[in-house]
Amino acid sequence: MGVGDQVDPVQISTFTVGLLPTYGQVGIAAPIMLVILRMLQGVSAAGEQAGANSMALEHAPSHRRAFFTSFTLSGTQAGLILATLVFLPISALPEDQLMSWGWRIPFFLSAIVVWVGIWVRRALPETPAFEQEKSQAQGEKEAKLPVMVLLREHKKSLARVIFAAQISVVSTIFSVFTLSYAVNTIHIPRATMLTVLVLANVVAQAAIPAFAALSDRIGRKPVFIFGGLACACLIWPYLWSISQANIPLIFVFGLLLSGVVYSAANGVWPSLYGEMFDTRVRLSGMAIGTQIGFALGGFAPTISASTCKLSAFAADLVKGLYQIGQRLLASCCIRRACSQRLQSMVDGFVEEVPIGCGTRFQPGFGRIPG
Repeated sequence: MGVGDQVDPVQISTFTVGLLPTYGQVGIAAPIMLVILRMLQGVSAAGEQAGANSMALEHAPSHRRAFFTSFTLSGTQAGLILATLVFLPISALPEDQLMSWGWRIPFFLSAIVVWVGIWVRRALPETPAFEQEKSQAQGEKEAKLPVMVLLREHKKSLARVIFAAQISVVSTIFSVFTLSYAVNTIHIPRATMLTVLVLANVVAQAAIPAFAALSDRIGRKPVFIFGGLACACLIWPYLWSISQANIPLIFVFGLLLSGVVYSAANGVWPSLYGEMFDTRVRLSGMAIGTQIGFALGGFAPTISASTCKLSAFAADLVKGLYQIGQRLLASCCIRRACSQRLQSMVDGFVEEVPIGCGTRFQPGFGRIPG
């Protein structure tokens, strides 16, 4: 899993963004360097998130895998809260100061995260499941090329993860497009929308482990599908409340959408996706599948922004239908993921545990029919 790496490129590239020269200083080289650093961030983050999910999943007791693995997403939400809180006072700077030097401050503060990351990596052991798989590897070539095994034996699971990862469009729209749309088009104060983001992430801190614990009892699929369908129902009211500049409804629908129902899918996918792959390819399968899906979902703000020339109702309708389609796609893909199996270490031996819907956990014995 490579936990021995001391410094991850995502940490270095984030700090380096704050050091970038301006367009006035180096011309076109400035945006080119920014794009390169952002690409490095994205590639590195893929391994970071998937690695954290895999390690949490393989260390967790069999009857509480979703609950323990969900804390990798809780950590992500906590990072979003911290980043937004850091930016709130900076956003209050005069526009010229914000654009000239103020925006660099959060990137410089990421040096603290670099130090924490180094400390964690030095103390983190590999999982028993990974160590056993490594010791039992049949061939060195196969062990070094997990991607080939993934593409040969897990194509369907990989495709499901790619399409199910479209659920992330909720986060992209909520944190990127609606912020820009509300502030620049509807002229809602930036501080108001940032407050919605912070409060939604605070609510998610409780909702994510709660939904994950529920999935440990009733199965991953019902909880994930509920999250996808509920997001499809709430995205249009949230966009409409922004277009009407109705601040109370923005808070209500924003907290329900991003804080509550999106947390159902968000709290379950780290364990759900991981359980679709065996130990040999779990990290590769999660990293490749989610990042391709996230990349496809990254076009959502551009697609949504292209509707702004339509009438207010038509624009909200098109954006809402697009979001609903993405949620239904993710839910349908997970609806088909019913017969995978997870291999994990439990009390020193390897246990095969079926996953899917219609099952429940019996503590100490994994899943049994329910």
